[in-house]
Amino acid sequence: MTIYENHAHEQQSEHVKAVELGRINAKQLSIRLGAGANEFEAVQAVDFTIKPGEFVCLLGPSGCGKSTLLGALAGHIIPASGILDVDAQTIDGPSPERGMVFQHHTLFPWLNVIDNVAFGLKMRGVVKADRYEQALAMLKQVGLEDVATRWPSQLSGGMQQRVEIARVLINKPRLLLMDEPFGALDAQTRMKMQQLLLDIWGRIRTTLVFVTHDIDEALFLADRILVMSPRPGRIIENLPVNFSRPRRTELVTTPEFMLLKRHCLDLLNHEEGRPLPRLSPLGLPTDTNV
Repeated sequence: MTIYENHAHEQQSEHVKAVELGRINAKQLSIRLGAGANEFEAVQAVDFTIKPGEFVCLLGPSGCGKSTLLGALAGHIIPASGILDVDAQTIDGPSPERGMVFQHHTLFPWLNVIDNVAFGLKMRGVVKADRYEQALAMLKQVGLEDVATRWPSQLSGGMQQRVEIARVLINKPRLLLMDEPFGALDAQTRMKMQQLLLDIWGRIRTTLVFVTHDIDEALFLADRILVMSPRPGRIIENLPVNFSRPRRTELVTTPEFMLLKRHCLDLLNHEEGRPLPRLSPLGLPTDTNV
């Protein structure tokens, strides 16, 4: 094996090792919020597994426990009962290996863009030259290398979210957790950010859990959708999304997309006690009249 072949083999091995990390396992997981007379069950006895490198959306109505479940994955919320682990290790608190992106950015206004992105590396003791080099490389991945010296207040909402994503990804997390990160953006910017996210995820392939109440967004982004019921949140369907990748915006106008969208609408609008709508063996709703 030549030195070039050996280097390529090492890179491939590192990629395989990275993809093998990030497996999520939940069994009979319940989460309670509040205290005393105000305590209530937000998430009720959910079971799911997410494979390393998989893109999964949590889809459900407002208040169903999507963000609560994401908070437990981040380590900010302690479950009341059940199992929640990553790579067979119980989540017992926040970790840079589980990066979180919120709907509104959390950039430090007193730091410029490159210092915001490099902040995690600084906390880990990486020397300035190295952390700047890595931060610039990450900014290039999100298309913002030309605004490295600007302040967050000088950026548009979409640009701020791109910086936020870069700041999380520079820590090379096993999990990327996103809580409606594009919800505050206009429709055109939102679609561009969805496409950018897919492009980035296609390169890094970290496990990605994305909270949304937007059916189009979930179907466009995900490998799989976990559909949740109203509070207390339960998983009422584990829906594979088998559209080929890479995905482009034209997908959202196809008949196949519209059929799955209607199925998701039926799931979100179903009444408690009635049978849930089911898919045919072909993966489409059994009633195909649009």
